[in-house]
Amino acid sequence: MAAIKQSVAREHGRKRTDVGLDQIGIRPESNVYWNLTTPELYETIARRGEGQFSAHGALLVDTGEHTGRAAKDKAIVREPSSEDKVFWGEVNKEFPQEKFDRLRERMMQYASTRELFVQDTYAGADPRYRLPVRIVTELAWHSLFARTMFINDDAARHTPEFTVVNIPSFKADPATDGTRSETFILMDFRQRLVLIGGTSYAGETKKSVFTILNYLLPQRGVMSMHCSANVGEAGDVAVFFGLSGTGKTTLSADPERRLIGDDEHGWSDDGVFNFEGGCYAKVIKLSAEAEPDIYRTTRMFGTVMENVTFDPATRTPDLDDASRTENTRAAYPLTSIPNIVPEGYGGHPSNIIMLTADAFGVLPPVARLTPEQAMYHFLSGYTAKVAGTERGVTEPQATFSTCFGAPFMVLHPGVYADLLGRKIQEHEAACWLVNTGWSGGPYGEGQRMKIKYTRAMIRAILTGTLAKVERRPDPVFGVHVPVSCPDVPSEVLSPRGTWKEAGAYDLKAQELARRFNENFRKYEAGVSADVRAAAPKAG
Repeated sequence: MAAIKQSVAREHGRKRTDVGLDQIGIRPESNVYWNLTTPELYETIARRGEGQFSAHGALLVDTGEHTGRAAKDKAIVREPSSEDKVFWGEVNKEFPQEKFDRLRERMMQYASTRELFVQDTYAGADPRYRLPVRIVTELAWHSLFARTMFINDDAARHTPEFTVVNIPSFKADPATDGTRSETFILMDFRQRLVLIGGTSYAGETKKSVFTILNYLLPQRGVMSMHCSANVGEAGDVAVFFGLSGTGKTTLSADPERRLIGDDEHGWSDDGVFNFEGGCYAKVIKLSAEAEPDIYRTTRMFGTVMENVTFDPATRTPDLDDASRTENTRAAYPLTSIPNIVPEGYGGHPSNIIMLTADAFGVLPPVARLTPEQAMYHFLSGYTAKVAGTERGVTEPQATFSTCFGAPFMVLHPGVYADLLGRKIQEHEAACWLVNTGWSGGPYGEGQRMKIKYTRAMIRAILTGTLAKVERRPDPVFGVHVPVSCPDVPSEVLSPRGTWKEAGAYDLKAQELARRFNENFRKYEAGVSADVRAAAPKAG
C-alpha cells in the first residue's frame, strides 16, 4: 500500500470523478479508498484479516450467516416516477419513501464513521447502453468482488448514475424501519440508490445492479435477459436461459466457442451484449474433467471464493465439501477464461436455448419450440428443486420463475415476453427446450441426464444438425422432439420409453402439465390465443 499516497482528506487510490460521497449523504471521517486495483485490494484484505488465501492464490472468504440472497428482505421504494411501471407483488415488494429516507440518513451517518471502499464501475459492454455504477462498501473484499464482476474503464472520467451502498455491519431495526428483519436490500429508482445492510453475501450487489438494468433497459427497447451467451467461429450467437442448477454457466463454457458472458445480457437492435466483466459460478463438486475452464479459475490469483472449505494448513480448497453451504461460489474476471469475446458483445442470436432441470423426469431432453411455445416457456420459467437442497424439501418441487429470473424482473413479465417475442420473429432465431434433469424416472429413481449427452445435443443445435432431423410432437407437452441426435442413444430422446412403467410416466407427466397450467393462469389475460394454446395438455 506504500505506493498509494494519502491526501489531506484521507482519501487513497485514484479518484476518476468530481462526484464525491457527500452526494448521497456520506461525509467520511475515516479513510476512503478509491478504485484500488486487485493487488492493492489483496494487500488491504490481508491487513484487515477479511479472508484467507489459497495455495493457488485465490481469495477465500466466509459470508457469515447469509450464504445466499435474502430474497424476502428485498423491496422497492414506492414513489411517483416508477410506481406505475413496477410489477408490484410478492417479488417486488413496496417500501415507504419516508421510511427509506430515515433509514438512509441513519445508514449514511453510520457509513461516515467507517473505512470505505469505492469502485466506480460500469454495467453493460455496449457503450450506448453502458450504465455508470458506483459501488460503496465497508469490506475490502466486497470492493474486489465489485471490481471483478463489473466493467472497469480506468482511463475514463466517471459520473455515477446509480450508487449501491453495501454496509453489512449496519442492521435495520424492523420495529422502527419497517423492514422484515435486520437485513435489507432496498432500491429507490428516483434517488438512483440501493441500500444493502445486514448481509455479507456479495451476490446482493451483483443482482441489485442486474435489477436496475432490468428496470431501465426495456424502457429503451433493449431486452434484458438472465442468460449466458457464446458465439461460434461463423459469428453465430447462442443464448442460454436457465435458473440456478440447470447448467447455464457450464454449457456456455464451450472450448469450441467464445464466451460472451455467463449470466446477464441485453439484446438491442444491434445484437447481444454482456452486462458484466466477470463470472459468478457455483463451484460445489466442480471437477477439472467436466468443467476444465471454470475449475482452472479456482486456482488463480484474483478469484474470490465464497464459503468454500479448505485445509487450514495447506490452504487447499475442498470443492466437494457442502458442509458450509451448497451455494459455494467463485467470482472471477472474464479474462480468466481463455475463449472469450473481449469486447463483450456479438450479433443477434441464431439459437435460443431454454434450460430446465426437470426432477420429475418427464420432459424430453431436447425439443424444438415454436415462437409461441418459446413465449409460453419463457413466461413459465420452469425448473425443479430436489430433496436435500433446501430444508423441508423431501420430494421434487416444481419451481416457476417467470422470464427465468423473476426475483430480478421489475416490470410486468409481459414487457419482457413481448420484447423477446418480437426479437425472435424479427431475427428468426430457432428456439429449443433442453432438459438437464432426470431420465428414466423422477429424482430418487431415475438418473440425472449425462452431461456428455447434453453437450452432444447442444453441439447438434449449434451446428444446425438438429434442425434438419425429423421431429415428432410430444403428446403431453406439445414440443417437437427429434427422433435422433448424433452421439446420443435414440431411446434417451423419448422420456416415456426410459421409464420402467409407461403408466407411471403418464401419471407424472399429467401432474407436471397441471402444474404448468395452474402457474400460467396469472399470465393468460396478457398473452395471445396462440401462446395460450402452447400449454401442455393435462387430462
